[in-house]
Amino acid sequence: MLDFPEMDGLPLAEWVDNAMSWLLTHLGGFFDVVGFIILNVVVGIEQIFLNLPWFVIILLVGLAGWKLVGKMRTGIVFMIFMILIGSFGYWELAMRTLSLVIASVFFSLLIGLPLGIGMARNDKMEIILKPLLDGMQTMPSFVYLIPALMFFGMGKVPAMFATIIYAVPPVIRLTNVGIRTVDKEALEAAKAFGATKKQVLFDVQLPLAKPSIMVGINQTTMMALSMVVIGSMIGAKGLGMEVLLAINRIEVGRGFQAGLSIVFLAIIVDRITYSFSQKK
Repeated sequence: MLDFPEMDGLPLAEWVDNAMSWLLTHLGGFFDVVGFIILNVVVGIEQIFLNLPWFVIILLVGLAGWKLVGKMRTGIVFMIFMILIGSFGYWELAMRTLSLVIASVFFSLLIGLPLGIGMARNDKMEIILKPLLDGMQTMPSFVYLIPALMFFGMGKVPAMFATIIYAVPPVIRLTNVGIRTVDKEALEAAKAFGATKKQVLFDVQLPLAKPSIMVGINQTTMMALSMVVIGSMIGAKGLGMEVLLAINRIEVGRGFQAGLSIVFLAIIVDRITYSFSQKK
């Protein structure tokens, strides 16, 4: 009586496997093109960071902390963080990690901003996308690695693909919320002066929704950075690989150093991106 009755289960796993097989068979060329574009963007950003002298990057980070966050001491702290990462011997790995995060955020914004705007302007679209976004945010991040590996194999591209899926929901949600909460009086005034829908969107709604959108970008960036270790499991080189090696070899010190480097990067990225939501 206490056991769940035996019955034929819903063959959901089989349906998903069949769907994946169909996608690989009929859309393999499309995924090759997508993988080629993603790889070139990541490699391009990576080459910029790796070819810039280390002291230039440190000075730029310090300047960003000073001018964007608004405090000179913040810029100095950021510079100390970057120097510590270099002193651990993780400078190149940190630049590779930063490249992956920036590229992931770039593609997340390309996807997320238009979808967020569409949700804000179409109630039916919002009803459809909300459950999907809920599922994307609550699904264990490891699950995204399976289709990523099937579509793109090992390397940077599947790590990017999984990161984008995991990181894109916040910017979609907060773009939608930001536009929907714009003052109705401002919209009515714009329409009274004969503004078109396009003008209302770009000249009224988006500027007024900017703080909310920037918070969404901040959250997307932090979620992309949180995928660093998981992405290393499928071939994405960076600080996450050091953490993974430390786990495999049970090297506590090595893991602590790599983890602390990720924390330093996270603090710098978080403070800089969050500062944009505070600017008037």
